[in-house]
Amino acid sequence: MRVTHRSPLALACLLSLASFGAFAQGQPLKIGFIGTLSGPAGALGQDQYDAFMLGLEHLGGKLGNQTVQVLKEDDQLKPDLGVELAKKLIEKEKVNIITGVTFSNVMMAIHKPITEAGVFLIGSNAGPTPITGKGCHPMYFSTSWNNDSLHESMGAYARQQGYKRVYMMAPNYQAGKDAIAGFKGQYKGQPIDEVYTQINQPDYSAEIAQLQAANPDAVYVFYPGGMGVNFVKQYQQAGLLGKIPLLSASTVDGTTLPALKDIALGVITGSPYSPDLDNPQNKKFVADFTKKYNRVPSLYAAQSYDAAMLLNSALLKTGGKVEREPLRAALKQADFKSVAGPFRYNTNQFPIRNFYRVDVARDASGQAAFVTRTTVLRDHPDPHAGECAMK
Repeated sequence: MRVTHRSPLALACLLSLASFGAFAQGQPLKIGFIGTLSGPAGALGQDQYDAFMLGLEHLGGKLGNQTVQVLKEDDQLKPDLGVELAKKLIEKEKVNIITGVTFSNVMMAIHKPITEAGVFLIGSNAGPTPITGKGCHPMYFSTSWNNDSLHESMGAYARQQGYKRVYMMAPNYQAGKDAIAGFKGQYKGQPIDEVYTQINQPDYSAEIAQLQAANPDAVYVFYPGGMGVNFVKQYQQAGLLGKIPLLSASTVDGTTLPALKDIALGVITGSPYSPDLDNPQNKKFVADFTKKYNRVPSLYAAQSYDAAMLLNSALLKTGGKVEREPLRAALKQADFKSVAGPFRYNTNQFPIRNFYRVDVARDASGQAAFVTRTTVLRDHPDPHAGECAMK
């Protein structure tokens, strides 16, 4: 495929005209979805996509009363492929908006090409720190979190519990580094060690033996997708689960608990969402998602469902139009009810929200499930918003 290179401003103008023309002819609003849909972490992106489509179903297949066409792309957790797919969606498919994006290394690669082309990017998972602070952009909105803030809740919990010696582990990529930084930001203590492993590493026996020898008060890990399944199984097989508290974020979640079940009992997680949150919109979302897809929705699903509701609320205000300033102003209002509870935007267009302690415990039916214990951080902004020059 031959790609013609244009300046960001010129491309933005062309896209704006193309969008106007599409609506004038009664054509559907085109939305590109990019996510990791295959490989060990494919369940995360699939939850994002399925929940976004459920949101559209709940809205009668429309956003802002506009018929919608969703173009789905699998980035395979490859940043270079993500860039190719973004260019295809923008230049060939003439999408009006792109949403999704599962992993931070892919987000770091595609954020600039999309936003500088004048296309709105509504991220529903990955939140790397560089785009939260100085690298913030008017065309980017998140319905999830900055990577640091996702992990701050367990840092705060560890501090509150008086854990003096914490052992920390994460994969060696942007989100893993942000995870450790976020945990330490609220923990305030000095961890015994910070261990970074290869992304999608299947065997952690050597690292688990090392942490066991260190005899920590608690262990904090961030291992999304299949990495989390492998780590928790091996941690339990080593006889450590229930002996050394295992704290985590995005390790045991809605995509991994079905594979772990009782093995994960006792894991303590920090999350801005849990399927047992008691509000009307979440009850409907969980019931309909479970019925439609035969699984309980994850954090990733909740954030993507919220993305659909956010877009609908904004496009209702603009009359379905996607011009930059009116749509941005409408998005900033975040005039929708999040399934996760209170939700409003900070100046960097990342949400200010609650973060909960959610344990893996038995529910009323005796099954391993997520049980919300308490709100660890309430109405919490990310730590990098002050570095963003936007107002």
